[in-house]
Amino acid sequence: MNVNVMWRFESEQKVFEIGGVKIGGMPGERPTVLIGSIFYGKHRIVEDERKGVFNRSMAEELINVQEEFSGKTGNHCMLDVVGATSEALIKFLDFTAEASSSPLLMDGASSDVRIEGLKHVDEVGLSERIVYNTITPKYKPEELEALKNSDVKSVVLLAYYTKDFTSRGRLKVVKEVIPKLQEIGVEKIMVDTCVVDIPSLGSACKTIYDVKNELGYPSGCGAHNAIGTWTGLKTKMGKQARNPSMATASVFPTTIGADFVLYGPIEEADYIFPTVALVDAAYAQISIEKGIRPHAGHPIFKIP
Repeated sequence: MNVNVMWRFESEQKVFEIGGVKIGGMPGERPTVLIGSIFYGKHRIVEDERKGVFNRSMAEELINVQEEFSGKTGNHCMLDVVGATSEALIKFLDFTAEASSSPLLMDGASSDVRIEGLKHVDEVGLSERIVYNTITPKYKPEELEALKNSDVKSVVLLAYYTKDFTSRGRLKVVKEVIPKLQEIGVEKIMVDTCVVDIPSLGSACKTIYDVKNELGYPSGCGAHNAIGTWTGLKTKMGKQARNPSMATASVFPTTIGADFVLYGPIEEADYIFPTVALVDAAYAQISIEKGIRPHAGHPIFKIP
């Protein structure tokens, strides 16, 4: 896809501020927001995933590293806080809210877990920093009802549509679900174009462009899933191929104009941030040549 064509969108680009972080807009003006996952399944820092018992010092260290590289590169960050149960999710949210000032994606394993999480963040006053992760086209009515009654107004919409898992099918369901979210008062929608394996990464990146072009919403994807399902990566290519492949997967949507990338385990922050920042800085020069100055703190001003 030609870069000049990629940056001509038919729709006005929406910019949302969530927990102090702005996301969305024209590529090259604002750096990609990078989102690391913490307390995910089998995470080494979690001692009891159902009760939410974890190693606090290790968790703090991981969060600090992500924020350190966010500061070094200029790429804002968010935390994808994963919980298998409502008890665990609530403990993880309370901890991350104290350990970091970043926006938090509330990533419960089921709708029941997420709904309990909604109630808690409303009670403790965290709602403005929370992004409900996720609503899918197969959402449950009780999820929308809970969101309607919640102070949380930010949502990740996952374009997972098994009946037509093409870029065309993804865009179709996004168009169908967005009005439903607007009806219940959701104000800020981040569209995750859904990656499950290597081939779907291509379709997901095409959908990022399509969503921004036709709807103008901030869009991105969990690009790391392409590597997580690559069964022959280590056996055929060797262990040394993993990190470069992870970095490449995260850069791919950035080159299409993604507003955010869920880069996977927060442990990967130290090499994902510099890699994405390099691309953001390079593309910012094109904006400058068009007479558009990137926002202060952009990687183009920070990483040289």
